[in-house]
Amino acid sequence: MEERHQFLTEQLEDLKKTKRDLLEIIREVDERVQQVFSEAYRDVSREFVEVFARLFPGGEGRLVLTDASDLLATGVDIEARPPGKKVKRLSLLSGGERSLTAVAFLIALFKARPSPFYVLDEVEAALDDTNLGRLLDIYEELRENSQLIVITHQKRTMEVADALYGVSMRGDGVSAVISQRLREAESA
Repeated sequence: MEERHQFLTEQLEDLKKTKRDLLEIIREVDERVQQVFSEAYRDVSREFVEVFARLFPGGEGRLVLTDASDLLATGVDIEARPPGKKVKRLSLLSGGERSLTAVAFLIALFKARPSPFYVLDEVEAALDDTNLGRLLDIYEELRENSQLIVITHQKRTMEVADALYGVSMRGDGVSAVISQRLREAESA
């Protein structure tokens, strides 16, 4: 009985130590996640203010934490006030304004945490000519350090590309993949 008691006591102590170790690991991971999230939020928030102001001259946009006291459970709200409007809620904006606000958020993410390439699929479809021009200026900045793969039907977007790839239907009804280099890649 004494041997059995000794064995079970050792097992219990081992379990208690393992629990303490796991709780310490969880605490360290939570701290690291909070630190990384906090830094990313700060950087994306700063970029969003700038990008929004460029896409909506005279407007204001910002990111707001839903629960700043608990970074592990908080959400992020987007407040957007285009020029001449008093609304801040996204649901009250027009479809084009919502689309451009979403693009501003994406671009803010790209600028805050750069990547070697980005894939954008019809993000500018709902934009008018003026807003498309503003977005294309930002595309030019992004492509200085990254490759952009843009799926689009917008002629102006295609005109600023280095290369075009697409599918076209030949006269006999058969699809053909086409490619066209518009500019030579700059030497590094």
